[in-house]
Amino acid sequence: MKLKVLPKSQRKHNHYLVFDIKSEDELTKNDFTSIAWEACVRFQGENNTAQFNLWTIELIENSDILYYNGYKAILRCQRDFEDEVRSSLALVNNFNRKQISISCIGISGTIKGCYKFI
Repeated sequence: MKLKVLPKSQRKHNHYLVFDIKSEDELTKNDFTSIAWEACVRFQGENNTAQFNLWTIELIENSDILYYNGYKAILRCQRDFEDEVRSSLALVNNFNRKQISISCIGISGTIKGCYKFI
């Protein structure tokens, strides 16, 4: 028996946040995902973070910078929770005992719309 697909009106609505990351240490996509989850759990709690539906879509390295590692990241979260995710990640200042700075530079309803911020 084939599973039925949910209609668009009953699916979760996602928004995509674009972050600018400056780090002393190199990051991977899995590192950024764990940073986002840990920051949200620490600031918002487990119950609220479970509703965020967080996932890292893409991590893009910026190789033009000499003194630190620069990245742009696209993070998916559920609509109506963008402010909570942005505030949680703004509080992160270190990862693996190295300094890191994360700032949100844009929000979009589609992944294609995120590329105008990158």
